[in-house]
Amino acid sequence: MDQKPPADRSHGLPLGDTTDFDDADRGFIAALKPCVVKAADGRVVWDNDAYSFLAGPAPPSVHPSLWRQSMLTAKHGLYEVVPGIYQVRGLDISNISFVESDTGLIVIDPLVSTEVAAAALTLYRSRRGDRPVVAVIYTHSHVDHFGGVLGVTSQADVDAGKVAVLAPEGFTKHAVQENVYAGPAMARRATYMYGAMLARGPQRQVGCGLGQVPSTGEIALIVPTVDIRATGETHTIDGAEIEFQMAPGTEAPAEMHFYFPRFRALCMAENATHNLHNLLTLRGALVRDPHAWAGYLTEAIDTFAHRTDVVFASHHWPTWGRERVVEFLSLQRDLYAYLHDQTLRLLNQGYIGTEIAENLEMPPALNKAWHTHGYYGSVSHNVKAIYQRYMGWFDGNPARLWPHPPEALAPRYVEAMGGIDRVVELARQAFATGDHRWAATLLDHAVFADSTHAAARKLYADTLEQLAYGAENATWRNFFLSGAVELRDGNFGTAAQVASPSLMSQLTPEQIFDGLAIAVNGPRAWDLDLAVDVTFTDLDTNYRLTLRNGVLVHRNVPADSDSANVTVTVGNAMGLLAVVMGDVGSPGLEVSGDQAALQAFLAVLERPDPAFNIVTP
Repeated sequence: MDQKPPADRSHGLPLGDTTDFDDADRGFIAALKPCVVKAADGRVVWDNDAYSFLAGPAPPSVHPSLWRQSMLTAKHGLYEVVPGIYQVRGLDISNISFVESDTGLIVIDPLVSTEVAAAALTLYRSRRGDRPVVAVIYTHSHVDHFGGVLGVTSQADVDAGKVAVLAPEGFTKHAVQENVYAGPAMARRATYMYGAMLARGPQRQVGCGLGQVPSTGEIALIVPTVDIRATGETHTIDGAEIEFQMAPGTEAPAEMHFYFPRFRALCMAENATHNLHNLLTLRGALVRDPHAWAGYLTEAIDTFAHRTDVVFASHHWPTWGRERVVEFLSLQRDLYAYLHDQTLRLLNQGYIGTEIAENLEMPPALNKAWHTHGYYGSVSHNVKAIYQRYMGWFDGNPARLWPHPPEALAPRYVEAMGGIDRVVELARQAFATGDHRWAATLLDHAVFADSTHAAARKLYADTLEQLAYGAENATWRNFFLSGAVELRDGNFGTAAQVASPSLMSQLTPEQIFDGLAIAVNGPRAWDLDLAVDVTFTDLDTNYRLTLRNGVLVHRNVPADSDSANVTVTVGNAMGLLAVVMGDVGSPGLEVSGDQAALQAFLAVLERPDPAFNIVTP
C-alpha cells in the first residue's frame, strides 16, 4: 500500500507530490485478496487485480496526470476514516462507507451491485466485528450509490423496521426515471465512457477518473423509508446524530450532504471529489447547474467546516484537518463557480460554446491543485454544457441552423475534397504532423461516406488511439479507444443494462406510461384510435390510455368498459411490464374486450436498440 508516484514532473506537473498518495493510504486496515468478486453463477463482476499494471512511471500511451490518478483510484481495501467511520474503496467505481452507531452499523452508498457490496461488508466485519446494519443512506440518485443495497440488507428487514433507508426527497423518482426514459441510449454511450468493453492495460483502459469502472453484478433498489426534505433536518439513528444539507440539482437531481457531530466528519456525497466532475456526462444526462453546485459548497463550508476534522465522499479518499478541509471545499467551489461565471461572461460577448471551451483559461491556483483536474469531467465539455444550459444547441449562426445530418453531410464533404482517397491522404498528412483532431474530422467524413473503406477505418482507428494517449481525461480516453476498437473489430454493443427487474418494479404507473409513450413508433400508429383501460389491483386504481395521431396519453379515471376498446387488469407494475413484453398469459392478468385492439397497441411499441452505431453510420 506504500506505492508512490513517479518522481518526475512530466507535462510540467508536480508528479513527485505524494500528499494524495499519503491520504489515499492513510488508515489502511486490510485488502481483499484476490480483489476479484464473482456472482453466484461464477461470472466475474469485479476485478481490481486487472489494474495491477498501474505502477512506476507513466508509459507513453497514458497522460502522466491520468496515470497518477488511476494509480490512486486503483488502491483498494478497508480504511479507517476516523475511529468509528470506515470505507471500503476500490471494490467498485464508488466507495461504500460504514459508520458505527451505538450498537449497529449505518451504511452509506452500497455501491453498484449486490455482490461487491456484500464483499465489502464481509471485509469490514472481518476486522471490525459482526455489527447489524441498522440503516442505509443513499446520498443521491445515481445507481452506483444504491444498486448494491441487497448486499447489505434485505427488503424483509426494511419492511420489519429493523433497517431504515434514508435518501433525499425525490430520490426514487429520479433514480428510476433516469434509467428508463433515455436509459438504453445512456447505457450504450456509457459503455464508451467507462471503457467497459476495453481490455485493461497501458494501451487500453486505465480507469475512468472517478474510479476504475462500474461493477456488473445484480442491481436492486429498496425504496427509502425516510425522505430527507430540508437543510438543517436532523435524525438520530441508534445513538448517532446526523445533520443534513440538501443539494438538489447539483451532481444529481436528488442529492444531499450530511454531518456526524460525534465524529466531526462531513460527507459531501459526490459534490466534492478529487477531480473536476461533469456538468453534462458524455453518456448523456440533464445539464447540471454549476451555479447551484458552487452555492451548496459555500453553504457547506459556512455550516460545517468550523466543526469538521475530516471530509469524505462517495468517491476517492478523505481530506483531514480543518484548514485543509476548508481549502479543499473552497477550491472545489471556485472550480464550478469560475466555469459558470466566465462562460456566461464570454457568451454575453458573443462567443459560442466551442470558442469558449477552446480559449477559457483556469486560474493558476485551480490548475495547481490536483483535485481540480479534469479526469472525469473536463473544462472543455463542461463549458459547452453551460452554454447548452443557457443557450441551447444553436449557436446563432443561420448557416448552422439547418445543417445536413452526418450521413448526408459526409458524401458532400468528400466529393468537395476530391473523393475519399484524397480525404484519406489529407488525413494521413495531418496524422503525420500531429494534427490528430483535424485527421479525426476528415476521417469521420470519410467513414460516414463509405464505412467499408479499409484505409479510412484503419487510419481513423490509429488517429483515435493517438488522441486517447494524450488525454488527461479518462472518459475522453475511453471514448477514443472504444471508437478505435469498434472501427477495427466491429460493434461491441452495450456492457450492461441498468434497468434491472428490481429497479423496474419501483416504476410508478405514470412513469410506465411515459415509457410506453416514448416507445410508440409514431408513423406506424398514425391511423390507430384506441382506448385501453389499465386497472392495477394493488393500487385499486384505473388508468385510461388513448392512442391517437401516434400520441399515447394517460389519465387516472374510473374504469369504463363501455368506452374502452379493451381492459387490462394487472396486480402491479411488473404485471403490466409483462404485458408490454408480450406475455398476455401471466398469472393474475385479465384481458377483457377487443383482444385485437390490445395486439394493435402492442404492435406499435418499439424496443430500443442497445447496440446502435456510434463511430460508424
